[in-house]
Amino acid sequence: MAVQTGLGEPRGPWFISPELDPDGRGWWDAPERDPGGRRPGRLLAVLAVVAVSAVSGALAGGVVASRDGAGGPAAASAAPVPAELVTAAEKTVPGVVSVLTGGATSGSSATGSGFAVDDQQHLITNDHILAKGGGGPVTVELPDGRRFAAEVIGREPRSDLAVLKVPASAGLTPLPLAKPGATRVGEPVLAVGSPLGLAGTVTAGIVSALDREVRLGNNRHSAVQTDASINPGNSGGPLVNARGEVVGVNTAIATIDGNGSIGIGFAIPIEQVQQTADTIIGKGG
Repeated sequence: MAVQTGLGEPRGPWFISPELDPDGRGWWDAPERDPGGRRPGRLLAVLAVVAVSAVSGALAGGVVASRDGAGGPAAASAAPVPAELVTAAEKTVPGVVSVLTGGATSGSSATGSGFAVDDQQHLITNDHILAKGGGGPVTVELPDGRRFAAEVIGREPRSDLAVLKVPASAGLTPLPLAKPGATRVGEPVLAVGSPLGLAGTVTAGIVSALDREVRLGNNRHSAVQTDASINPGNSGGPLVNARGEVVGVNTAIATIDGNGSIGIGFAIPIEQVQQTADTIIGKGG
């Protein structure tokens, strides 16, 4: 396979493709959110200009057509949303939280997402969110705006997973997990989380591929690829199917010039998530 070029540099914990340039550059990006808005990486001027020009031209054309009432086809009506996805979103959002780590005491901070997996209020999230927080305190914000200090039950950097726990009074709804091996290419999925701090955001897509090999740090893993929009802040949130079952944990994205989703995202498969979570919870209680 040819090495991908011109697709930006990774930041944060560096989730990158197995296909690397000789100097180690890749093109996967970890979608945690840096509150400071720092976006290290090269400026790929030509790609950026082409992409922005294409988008701006299309938007401008649409505005002119809508104002003048001529010069283009009639606007297409919005496609109906499948009822099962609406139901899946309604079931999922109450169990998804924003995860805030670090702060003044640690000298660094990050935000991401997480979700409840049992009635004991254990939460799954990405380990790289905690790592980026510099080992500082972890706070969880619920869908209703309440905040709780979270206990870190355990971390597994190799799989980029961590388990948190909040008090029983949080009352989060645990999300059901999909059966191992049940995920299929082409099935509809929803990514739920807090991209750019926008809690409770739901985006839709399909499973684009299974067993997609990516590198997480120094380790290679098989991931679920999806075209559901995933952006900084989505890290640690669930990817769910039309039945509202978690099929993966959103972890990495491909970007052009590090500027957000281009429709290629990656999630840790539910098989790995369940195995790691069971191990951590069994050890940590």
